[in-house]
Amino acid sequence: MSLLAQASREALSDGGALASRLDGFVARPAQQRLTAAVAEAIEQREVLLAEAGTGTGKTYAYLVPALLSGLKTIVSTGTRALQDQLYHRDLPRVRDALGKGIRSALLKGRANYLCRYRLEQARGDGRFASPEQASQFQRIVAWAGRTRAGDMAEMESLADDSPLLPLVTSTVDNCLGTDCPFWEECFVVQARQRAQAADIVVVNHHLLLADLALKQEGFGEILPGAQAFVIDEAHQLPELAASFFGEGFGMRQIQELARDCLAECKQTTGATAVVQGPVRSVEQALRELRAAMEALPPRGTRYRALTLPAVADGFDVVADALSALEQTMEPLAQTSPGFEACVARARDLVERLERWRDGDAASDAFAEPAEQESLVEAMAGEGEGANAEALAAAAARGGEVYWYELSARGFRCQRTPLDVSAPLRQHRERSQAAWIFTSATLAVGGGFTHVGRKLGLFDPETLLEPSPFDWQRQALCYLPRNLPEPNSRDFTRAMIDAVRPVLEASGGRAFLLFASHRALREAAAALEGGPWPLFVQGQSPKAELLRRFRESGNGVLLGSATFREGVDVAGDALSVVVIDKLPFAAPDDPVFEARLEAVRRRGGNPFRDEQLPQAVIALKQGVGRLIRTESDRGVLVLCDPRITNKPYGRVFMQSLPRFALTRRIEDVQAFFATSDAVTAG
Repeated sequence: MSLLAQASREALSDGGALASRLDGFVARPAQQRLTAAVAEAIEQREVLLAEAGTGTGKTYAYLVPALLSGLKTIVSTGTRALQDQLYHRDLPRVRDALGKGIRSALLKGRANYLCRYRLEQARGDGRFASPEQASQFQRIVAWAGRTRAGDMAEMESLADDSPLLPLVTSTVDNCLGTDCPFWEECFVVQARQRAQAADIVVVNHHLLLADLALKQEGFGEILPGAQAFVIDEAHQLPELAASFFGEGFGMRQIQELARDCLAECKQTTGATAVVQGPVRSVEQALRELRAAMEALPPRGTRYRALTLPAVADGFDVVADALSALEQTMEPLAQTSPGFEACVARARDLVERLERWRDGDAASDAFAEPAEQESLVEAMAGEGEGANAEALAAAAARGGEVYWYELSARGFRCQRTPLDVSAPLRQHRERSQAAWIFTSATLAVGGGFTHVGRKLGLFDPETLLEPSPFDWQRQALCYLPRNLPEPNSRDFTRAMIDAVRPVLEASGGRAFLLFASHRALREAAAALEGGPWPLFVQGQSPKAELLRRFRESGNGVLLGSATFREGVDVAGDALSVVVIDKLPFAAPDDPVFEARLEAVRRRGGNPFRDEQLPQAVIALKQGVGRLIRTESDRGVLVLCDPRITNKPYGRVFMQSLPRFALTRRIEDVQAFFATSDAVTAG
């Protein structure tokens, strides 16, 4: 064992630095094994793939050797919320316990920082949708005068999807760079400078991938200096990487360009009269295109979209309107850096639109999705996708899929590569650094083949540390009997009927996780008016909904796939997790459909090699919401009958913690009767 591994284990042992200085710290053998493996990978500049079940303490396990090594380390985590928690809470605790005076920095993408130039532009505009929005803007102005970091997360009252955010932050598209009059005061520049000088830098996957994909989020110059990378929540990386190594454009992006063109006119006399007409043409073309797309499914391939003449014509009209706007602004580019940037943005959007509209025709083979039936069963059997020969040709070239997605008031068009393992591997090898990939949900049936292939890892060092919690004592897995097949019309009603006795036994305190928004709405309607307060995804921002759920004491939280992660409720407030269906990916996802076909054409089995492993990892994420501490107790309810009547159900169960299993509601009632007695005692 290396000296770094020994020192890391000692720091996390009984009587070690963390036990001596952190209240409530408990030495855990699994954590010590993990920290030793991380230390060895750092010292040897190797790749480590490590699953650490809930309760292992993986954050401390990788922070300790990272700090003790003295090497420049980049830690990337899944979300900005986790990034803030890691930087503001976990890292200071470990640093102080170890007595290490290392320099640390928090770095986010530029859209997370206040842009003084755009704030000034917005102040001069004065167009707000409501008095509340105007009042919120004034609070931003007041905060801008006192903030030191410019991190928009400091504005806790500002929702993540606030329409004010694009007005006061910059993107790669609209940043003026060194031409900006506020360059010397730029919060993004200052954050980069702190990161360059730091020993440990905390980022998120979006920022890391943006720069690996050369999207120039301002982090690229720091990457070459790093000697170790820790990728926490690593199971998220392949899906995120696919979007970053692709290319896209959207309605909102074009609308923001149009708005910025008009805002720039204030700086140049007579510009409004010249620009206003072309801007209005762009806005009208977008509205007409979006209206034409109403005839389309919410998600689909380019092929599907362009078969509608109104949609195909609509894209042509938008492209022409953008080109006209670009040409109109070209003479104005010399009058201000802002106009020059708008010209470049318009040109780039035209090129992206044309590449999406006219790009690799063979990729349209990934077009027509199978009928909206259970691809799960189809892929396990004989089913063949459409356009097989062209699919095979595209898969042989590496494969991309061109697709669109509709939102309530907009659309997005995207080109997505089907396999990102090669670019991920190239960037990793070029760095010559240690890479640690860790998460609570990486292994499938005890193996790492699936995630390793997606990350481009060949024969990495691996470590599987199950959750150290006493699942046999702390938890019970209930499999209700006599539920219909999950694709039957009355499944959700029957599932709620089966769950009601569980909620009665637990007194609410439950999280119900649904495979679709339709099932979520149906369940919410069925439970409405019951004895438990309901907290339904979409009613409020996620953080607010979770806060109210925790405080209720007996609430029932209902969420969809996006709630599988980030629901961290310890203690009695969450004592039941209900999962309605095994979380196989939706069959209407054009990217997933194309991946399945590519697997088949390579001679693999799409169900075994792609659908099943992905669903297992997703299920593990949901199950992980149940037991968060050594004192938690709870019941997992798996309602999908396929868990017991299909052969692949064993793979799911083998990948979960070792629960006590029951099919009797009486055992659930007894479990909670015992729990309540323990709590009362």
